[in-house]
Amino acid sequence: MNVKIKLSECLRPLMLGALFLGTAASAAVQPLDKVVAIVDNDVIMQSQLDQRVHEVQQTIAKRGQGVPPASVLDQQVLERLIVENLQLQIGERSGIRITDEELNQAIGTIAQRNNMTIEQFRQALAHDGLSYEDAREQVRREMIISRVRQRRVAERIQVTDQEVKNFLASDLGKMQMSEEYHLANILIPTPESASSEAIQNAAKQAEEVYNKLKQGADFAQMAIARSGSDTALEGGDMGWRKAAQLPPPFDRMLSEMPVGDVTPPVRTPGGFIILKLNAKRGGGSVVVDEVHVRHILIKPSEIRTEAQTKELAAKIYDRITSGEDFATLAKTYSEDPGSALHGGDLNWVDPNSLVPEFREAMADTPQGVLSKPFKTQYGWHVLEVLGRRATDSTTQAREQQAMNALRNRKYDEELQSWLRQIRDEAYVEIKLPGATGTDSAGQAAQ
Repeated sequence: MNVKIKLSECLRPLMLGALFLGTAASAAVQPLDKVVAIVDNDVIMQSQLDQRVHEVQQTIAKRGQGVPPASVLDQQVLERLIVENLQLQIGERSGIRITDEELNQAIGTIAQRNNMTIEQFRQALAHDGLSYEDAREQVRREMIISRVRQRRVAERIQVTDQEVKNFLASDLGKMQMSEEYHLANILIPTPESASSEAIQNAAKQAEEVYNKLKQGADFAQMAIARSGSDTALEGGDMGWRKAAQLPPPFDRMLSEMPVGDVTPPVRTPGGFIILKLNAKRGGGSVVVDEVHVRHILIKPSEIRTEAQTKELAAKIYDRITSGEDFATLAKTYSEDPGSALHGGDLNWVDPNSLVPEFREAMADTPQGVLSKPFKTQYGWHVLEVLGRRATDSTTQAREQQAMNALRNRKYDEELQSWLRQIRDEAYVEIKLPGATGTDSAGQAAQ
């Protein structure tokens, strides 16, 4: 069975890369295992680094790209492990826990996205030399890191209605709503307080990388070997991005670039960035099918059993079909406070906003016909469809897209800043042969 499982892709934008460091890493520990980095209150072992390098090499090979030697990957992978370790320690201190139920649900989702049962998923993992326990440990770690980021980064981000309006009214906003880009990046980083010499050196490196790319060098290989970005080990792949998520002048440069081309290096607060445009796609009008519906809800309670609730709903159904007024009965009996005072009227609704049972009953009920009583998580319902229409929701969709784009842009900026911050503030002592050890101030350790 030749099945390629990429858990990191299933869980995007959670984490990037493979993380299988659990039981397999422990089992690989040999008597000669040694510490390659001290990270605050934890350590990273040589066996963990070797295991991750192996996983990265496998991932690169599956993409059909040339696999660089371990010596090229060691420091890049070790830096990724350090940053991940710091986030896991923050999660531990914050009391973030992933329950077995949450973990089982996440594993089930991954298997489903790969069109597999859990048992088939186990077999596919084994075929790739990984255990089911390793996979669960990876997913648990990624979920912890995701929650850490949500608490420390996402909650800081606010986008106002005025920002959305200003964006949509701008030339950039108009362009942004019509195109989306699949990008990869290479970052030649510069320290926050870099000297002019360090900046010139980074600029020279970026120009060297750019020239090699224009001469035909493979972008993914170059990113793996030279990039300081969080996406380096994925060949710099950033996925699909809106122009509003990108710092100027990339938004304008990309709009004029052919697919497959790369931008010249551009100076940003984090360093010099080169982008590759892998693909483009445009937007269009958004039409939503809406239904005008009214309903009566009867809930079980301490004084009304499930059977009695169902019976009452059936009696109301009979009374309406016998000619009694729906709105009057809704005002008398319905226990949905949002619609009861309006005769059960929910107005025009998007079916996708409703629970599955209600949505299915509504879809199966012809206009002007009363549905038979049916059950949802809220209780027993009868409904009547008053109308159906297709609504142009392009404006609302554009506003939501703008909101998401602005949030994503702020999130990306805030995330990179936060990752640099926790890395700079941590005590990290690198013991990897050939690498320079660092202390908590990010200077060479004596």
